[in-house]
Amino acid sequence: MSLLRLYQHAISWVEHHSPGPDKFDHTYLGLAIWLGAAMLGRRPLRSGTPILVLAAFELANETMDRLTVGRWIWHDTLGDVAATLFWPICLCFLLRTRRVRA
Repeated sequence: MSLLRLYQHAISWVEHHSPGPDKFDHTYLGLAIWLGAAMLGRRPLRSGTPILVLAAFELANETMDRLTVGRWIWHDTLGDVAATLFWPICLCFLLRTRRVRA
């Protein structure tokens, strides 16, 4: 099975088992990848490293989407990126500012 076909199968499975729209999937998986990158890398959540790991995963995901569809669908791609990165970036910023105040 090719990597692209395996990716399509995995995405279909996630979408089928998800109770909401795909933006919820991006939000939840983005938070999970961000937390996982911090834990596995033993980096604090306020560090930029887990955000960069998440951004790399999202770039790979959107590239695979583009290869699957055959073209960029910009409104969908930008919405996916925003849904994936929004809460981790907000929480990272909050953790950084709270540390400075303390």
